Amino acid sequence: MNYTLPSGVKNIIDKFQKAGFAIYIVGGAVRDLLLNGQISDWDFTTDAKPEEILKLFPEGIYGNRFGTVIIPKKGLSYDKDRDKSLFEITTMRKEGRYEDFRHPGAVSWTNKIGEDLARRDFTINAMALGEKLIDPFNGQQDIKDRIIRAVGDPNQRFQEDALRLMRAVRIATELEFDIEKDTLEAIKKNKELIKEIAWERIRDELLKLLASMYGYMGTVKLREAGILQIILPELEACFGIVQEGPKHDRIYDIGEHSLLSLKHCPSKDPLIRLAALLHDIGKVETVKTAPDGNVTFYNHDVVGGQVALKIARRFNLSKKQTDKLYRLIRWHLFTVDERQTDSAIRRFIKNVGVENIDDMMYVRVGDRLGGGTQKAISWRMEEFQKRIKKVLKKPFSISDLKVNGNDVIKTLNIKPGPKVGEILNKLFEEVLEDSSKNNKDYLLEKINDLGAPPTKLKGLSH
Repeated sequence: MNYTLPSGVKNIIDKFQKAGFAIYIVGGAVRDLLLNGQISDWDFTTDAKPEEILKLFPEGIYGNRFGTVIIPKKGLSYDKDRDKSLFEITTMRKEGRYEDFRHPGAVSWTNKIGEDLARRDFTINAMALGEKLIDPFNGQQDIKDRIIRAVGDPNQRFQEDALRLMRAVRIATELEFDIEKDTLEAIKKNKELIKEIAWERIRDELLKLLASMYGYMGTVKLREAGILQIILPELEACFGIVQEGPKHDRIYDIGEHSLLSLKHCPSKDPLIRLAALLHDIGKVETVKTAPDGNVTFYNHDVVGGQVALKIARRFNLSKKQTDKLYRLIRWHLFTVDERQTDSAIRRFIKNVGVENIDDMMYVRVGDRLGGGTQKAISWRMEEFQKRIKKVLKKPFSISDLKVNGNDVIKTLNIKPGPKVGEILNKLFEEVLEDSSKNNKDYLLEKINDLGAPPTKLKGLSH
């Protein structure tokens, strides 16, 4: 086994050894060394107690009951670069009975590396590298065979920590491994336990899976294991619904089309891939059969946007993520027509958001290829994208107006308040329709008109 350790890793090992403690590299780092992969996370285990680790590394951070001390890397901020700025060093431990399908009820320290490895999830993650490689569960062989296998009894492993149900599929997806037969059967048997896990943790595993090169296959595996149906029942409801009839020649149902849209989405961003996967979820509530026998889904984009918001809340997505997911699903059914006016294209830009235009195109490519179309982009789409670039050079937001809130306040001699925003929005709507009106003299005159009191009609009585 040939490898070269980074200087930071060597320094940690040397410091522990000089202090008389055992220290091992463990987990994914050992696995990736054997795979000749890139090591992003270096985890260690030692027979030193947490307080002894802190004596060696006073800058360490310790605030848990599982013996893990975080050592910030020099030159990186823990707050700003948390994913890449630390080493984790954990005291070797044994674990008691798991009481919440996620965390052990009791933890005790040990100085036996075999006992520490026995509590780990999968054989390929249950190896330790010290002066030699320690592999009590044949993880090396499973790496050669490209298999994910649970350590010991798979049912027990998943009942201890139900998040492992998704981790097994996610790791298999990232490494392009298969899941060993008994382990896969245990996942299917225990799939309902995923309901015991916090949605934030489920979200993180799902987004990691979607971010991988083989995200499509991972999603298929999640469904085969019965987990996708639990975490995304709205997507499962799409399977079996087909847009058929005399005017249609569809080869996939909506669920299959959704999976293939994910497969063909060219973006590497997991949120964009999620949008491609969910773009047609509104079709479940809007499916109808017309008198001529054609199946329709009118307004499925509107309904889909609302369902997307529900899913975003369930997964506790950030406000920014929620807004993006909503827009990509709500407005995915946009029209591409060379006869469109500039104002129509401006409305598209306003609805989608300038920052989301390229991402929307990725969703459309996935949608087209996922429906059986051979060409990713039509000539109309190419022209549409050129028109967008041209229109973007013209005003498209309130900040681009030749007047601002101060002009409204000064012209009408009013105080700052909601009325200022109302007038600016009305001016913006006019400029959207006709960019030539973005002229300061015209807009100042329009401000006067909009701010004038309603005209009273004389000679009328009640």
